[in-house]
Amino acid sequence: MAPTRRPSKSKYTADRGVPGAFEGETVTRRRFMTGTAHGAGALATMGFALPALAFAIGPIFNNDTLGWQTIGTPDMFPDDNYIPAVIVIAPGIGEAGNSTVYIRARNASIDTTPPTQFNRWIAISTRCAHLGCPVRWVPASERFICPCHGGVYDLQGVRVGGPPPRPLDRFFTRLHDGYVQVGARYSVNSELRAFSPRDPGEPLDGIGQYLYPSRPSVRI
Repeated sequence: MAPTRRPSKSKYTADRGVPGAFEGETVTRRRFMTGTAHGAGALATMGFALPALAFAIGPIFNNDTLGWQTIGTPDMFPDDNYIPAVIVIAPGIGEAGNSTVYIRARNASIDTTPPTQFNRWIAISTRCAHLGCPVRWVPASERFICPCHGGVYDLQGVRVGGPPPRPLDRFFTRLHDGYVQVGARYSVNSELRAFSPRDPGEPLDGIGQYLYPSRPSVRI
């Protein structure tokens, strides 16, 4: 009786000395297990990486423009002092979605920017341009003070001390049906030139305006 002849190893595996591979096999058990392990590792990595990536780039596409909001009548706002008003910046979450803005009437002896229909009232954001902490208007010193890291701003919201890289943000204002309304937020540089909104910590003077572009969803 002729001895049984074992199939020869395939050219794909025999040359590599892989045991247990026979003619016709293109995927050995070792290669299959290696591929399975790599696939499982890739899935696990995606499970961690994709949520982190979404968290990092998600704010780029958030739109915080809510249209015009009525805050009071013109006689409520003097031209030499700021009055606080509450607006909604994140609808649908109750009090947590509200924010305070400081408003005063435009004063020709103070405000140097050209007058328009959208700056008859000066509306200053309470979010510090350093890290976003809430600032407070102190009438006695005519300064906005940030309690977190010592940021100080003058009557126009321009930085006069501390680490903030630019002035406080502002909001467009207008008179509509006899009421003062607050519109979209915008950022300004040290010369009070208007730019699309920037996040805290982003300078707007010199090359900073190019290094830190605004988010596409809030450009003005």
